[in-house]
Amino acid sequence: MTVPAPHPERHLGSRVNWLRAAVLGANDGIVSTASLIVGVAAASSGKPEILLAGVAALVAGAMSMAAGEYVSVSSQADTERADIEIEKRALKKYPEAELEELADIYVRRGLDPALAREVATQLSAHDSLEAHKRDELGITDLAKARPLQAAGASALAFSIGAALPLAAAGLAPLAHIPLIVPAASLLSLALLGAVSAGLGGASKARAIVRVAFWGAVAMAVTAAVGSLFGGAV
Repeated sequence: MTVPAPHPERHLGSRVNWLRAAVLGANDGIVSTASLIVGVAAASSGKPEILLAGVAALVAGAMSMAAGEYVSVSSQADTERADIEIEKRALKKYPEAELEELADIYVRRGLDPALAREVATQLSAHDSLEAHKRDELGITDLAKARPLQAAGASALAFSIGAALPLAAAGLAPLAHIPLIVPAASLLSLALLGAVSAGLGGASKARAIVRVAFWGAVAMAVTAAVGSLFGGAV
């Protein structure tokens, strides 16, 4: 019998947590900062006011993203810890019932009852809490909540994203800011979509269209509001 040669498999699930936070942060940084710059420029403001608004958007947005991600993911981590404590008490008080529960999970996944019971017994003997965390609660190292990682990734990604339209506004002549900033921002969004899709193993074309479309909508709406209020003033 020929034993098949081992083949490398490069799974991308370990990137889910930080990639989600980084993509969200960068996308928000580009869109919100570009939208604010375009809106202020459409209100017939001078270049110093436009750049000041962009810098304020970068700093405030990065802090907001970090705080929001930390609070959100911390809540998820708290829930995970609470579920684990409940499971610890149940394993201590009702070990046989918990063993049957684990076996039932494996039966629903396709094992016959006898084999499911044997698998549950062996896994429980090795580490019953880990088996229940993984197969009953769905808590794994790949999907585990990491608040500080998510907060840092979001803040850094937002700052990098926001710096792109801000740099475009700083380099562009005042009269051309309403055109150059959206163009540079849409190009940045397309690049972000392609990179994030590549890291996540998804369709690049779909990601590019998705982020560019909603970014264009956000900037168009903000520019319209800026023109309306600028004209009124």
